[in-house]
Amino acid sequence: MSTPEVPGAQPALISGADVEAAAALLADVVRHTPMWHSRGLADKVGGPVWLKCENLQRTGSFKIRGAYTRISRLTDAERARGVVAASAGNHAQGVALAARLLGASATVFMPETAPLPKVAATRAYGAEIRMLGQSLSEPLVAAAEYAEQTGSVFIHPFEHRDVIAGQGTVGLEVLDQCPDVATVLVCTGGGGLVSGIAAAVKSRRPDVRVVAVQAEEAACFPDSLTAGRPVALDAMTTMADGIAVAAPGDLTLAHVRGLVDEVRTVTEEDLSRALLFCLERAKLVVEPAGVAAVAAVLADPAAFAPPVVAVISGGNIDPVLLLKVVQHGMAAAGRYLSLRLRVPDRPGSLAAVLAELAAVGANVLEVEHERTDTQLHLGEVEVFVVLETRGPDHAAEVTATLSRAGYAVTPS
Repeated sequence: MSTPEVPGAQPALISGADVEAAAALLADVVRHTPMWHSRGLADKVGGPVWLKCENLQRTGSFKIRGAYTRISRLTDAERARGVVAASAGNHAQGVALAARLLGASATVFMPETAPLPKVAATRAYGAEIRMLGQSLSEPLVAAAEYAEQTGSVFIHPFEHRDVIAGQGTVGLEVLDQCPDVATVLVCTGGGGLVSGIAAAVKSRRPDVRVVAVQAEEAACFPDSLTAGRPVALDAMTTMADGIAVAAPGDLTLAHVRGLVDEVRTVTEEDLSRALLFCLERAKLVVEPAGVAAVAAVLADPAAFAPPVVAVISGGNIDPVLLLKVVQHGMAAAGRYLSLRLRVPDRPGSLAAVLAELAAVGANVLEVEHERTDTQLHLGEVEVFVVLETRGPDHAAEVTATLSRAGYAVTPS
């Protein structure tokens, strides 16, 4: 069992023994997820980079580890009253499955913006779903109120010792699979995963650098660390719904302050590029929240001493969002190029432009004509084209080719 806390004192940190006990509990429940080497990232870092694939875990993320640990340690009487949780999707699935495995009923509050596949999967595991609010903040409040009113046990997504200990078992596997690891990067929202991993890793290898990675538009830890207490964000606007948490808890803040070496942030463009990288180079389907650690490596590969392990925390992505993110990632990686150019308004002009584009190997995705712009000269037409290129260098070559051909080219 976890080390008890002393009333009025700073929260005691999870120990390596706490994580080891959770690992024994989870031995026949969770998958020992694979570690895949990434040659593409290794070339950038200058040494081995491994991907810890928790997107291949049961329910599609690491959350089953903490949820099962927490619910399994309830008394029979507590489990008989049922459990309640709040989640944007991954914790919901973990709680729903763990409750079913342990014979408890589960009610889950989810934001109305939760991805439909996550909602459907949670319901399929047997949980009752209640939707409200636009972020995780409202469901968290509602779940806590429901627990008080009904006697159900509230299973917090990160602010509980058993949950942190369960998530920390990822760190034990990392050490077993990559004994010489120097840097571990962890996708971070409320901090349960990075807290547990840091506790596990530092207990055996205090020299290993542990880095928490947050979405720039939902980074709750920097201000909280500065203030020395949890500080809630006023707003969050990120595609990474799984790590969009307004504030850490006292417990996770204590762990990050005491055990995590650095907190980094990544932009939406970084996340898009990383998701596209995982699809193209690693053949992995990953959700935006789950790819934050990879995004940090791609954004600043020289910052991390190898061997590096980047934890991919989840792969539950809505196909509609996947399409949008891939397109965004293609644009961020310079694979899409939008141009406006003026050509003579006569037969064959468009064909001549398309011939130039074909000669340089640019794939035309969209073409539009504009004849009514008052800035156009008589006998001119503006052509808007969206092109697929092989990257920034090819995009520059395309633009230069059109300019040499005599076209006035303007990026759009």
